Amino acid sequence: MITAIRHTGIVVNDLDSAKRFWCNLLGFKVNCQIEESGSHIDAMLGLDGVEVTTVKLAAADGNLIELLHFKSHPDKNFWHGAANSTGLTHVALTVRDLDKIFQRLTEAGFVFNAPPQYSPDGCVKVTYCRGPEGLLLELVEMLST
Repeated sequence: MITAIRHTGIVVNDLDSAKRFWCNLLGFKVNCQIEESGSHIDAMLGLDGVEVTTVKLAAADGNLIELLHFKSHPDKNFWHGAANSTGLTHVALTVRDLDKIFQRLTEAGFVFNAPPQYSPDGCVKVTYCRGPEGLLLELVEMLST
């Protein structure tokens, strides 16, 4: 049986830019960074000769994002799916001050579909943005009702 969601893995081509985005702009902290290779990772991923840097990033509540930078198997095909694409579409993050984060990310050059919107029930303020390498992020601020 499932006891918890361990982390969400995101493959990135530019590890330094991804770490700046997640840590400097969104406030995640690097939990650990390791270089992985060997027969165990080859078998697990179904690839030969894997060399990958993995970086676990922790949110304030302890939830983890894992960045994976493949040195041995780079993929330059960024995901350009839409919110309604089949499969994994986005990562949703609960934030404290959506307007401030919207401004910070906009100033850093990240593109939003729209400014923060209020849900019809007034419980949340929410928006979508395109993060590094095409990743869709849903940013949600819980509002007191």
